[in-house]
Amino acid sequence: MNTQIKEIKVGWESPSNIALVKYWGKKDFQSPANPSISFTLNNAVTKTSIVAVENIEQLGISLEFYFENQLNEAFADKIKAYLEKAVGTFSWLNSYHLIIHSDNTFPHSSGIASSASAFSAIALCLCSLHEQIEIKPLSNFFQVASNWARIGSGSACRSVYGGYNLWGKTIVCENSADEYAIHLESEIHENFRHLTDTILIIEKGKKSVSSTQGHALLKNHPFAEHRYTIAADNTIELLNILKTGDMQAFIHLVEREALMLHALMMTSPTPFILIKPNTLAVIEKIWDYRNQTGCELLFTLDAGANVHLIASAKDNEQVQKFVKNELIGYCQNGLYFCNEIGMGPKKINYA
Repeated sequence: MNTQIKEIKVGWESPSNIALVKYWGKKDFQSPANPSISFTLNNAVTKTSIVAVENIEQLGISLEFYFENQLNEAFADKIKAYLEKAVGTFSWLNSYHLIIHSDNTFPHSSGIASSASAFSAIALCLCSLHEQIEIKPLSNFFQVASNWARIGSGSACRSVYGGYNLWGKTIVCENSADEYAIHLESEIHENFRHLTDTILIIEKGKKSVSSTQGHALLKNHPFAEHRYTIAADNTIELLNILKTGDMQAFIHLVEREALMLHALMMTSPTPFILIKPNTLAVIEKIWDYRNQTGCELLFTLDAGANVHLIASAKDNEQVQKFVKNELIGYCQNGLYFCNEIGMGPKKINYA
């Protein structure tokens, strides 16, 4: 009788992403009210490994979750609830105990959203485990991973590919969908293939209103339907800009999207403000610098106080001097992170 316990280990590192056209508002559970476009980052990455230990007598989901080698029971409960939704696709989950280790390449509570990188890494690991346990390739591997990343965190579905990605149905892309993101690499002009993203950490720590709460507040927002129409139109416009290489149009649209996101927060039925005085000061500095120098740099914002300073790689040296000379004083503890457009997730091979 063979009593050997089956044990499988897989790992993926997956990037965070920054949206250019913002996802803000849901039609139903994890289904976007409007399409969004983002690009992935090369240095803001979550590394996740999962060891699956077979236990045929196991009933239901069983797991341990470690963040930076520390047992994290609170997040384990969140992952368990997530995996219970995934059993329909990954039925083997009910007979394997999972030991999950996760680490970020950026400091925890630094103000950089990690849910996109975390859930995309977990979803990719689940797909890799599925292939090994079922001993057959998974059809549409990355599409399945994108779908299950979305269930964990909506924007995570855009992190299973490198470069630029589109999530949400739009009339100009036949293969676009609300259930998963699609890759846009072949549609990108050379002007936008080598951008840098310097993330200025204006405020660290937990936000006063979470993104989940923010999405919910949009349901009864007086401008919600108009916002969804504008976002759909901006998606179509940005897709065209990315093809034609019009940097001035890119700057105008991306900055307008960022400011609209926060305007929606401030005009919610229960208003809230996530940007800070230093956020506004940095924006004004960026505008002044662009007007004075002609340098084609721009900003976007996440759902928080931090500023993403985007520029062409050819201008990076000039931009970094600007950051060190004029912007670093607005960053909490002088903290900022340098990124470029990333190549996407990488599978971790274990000997």
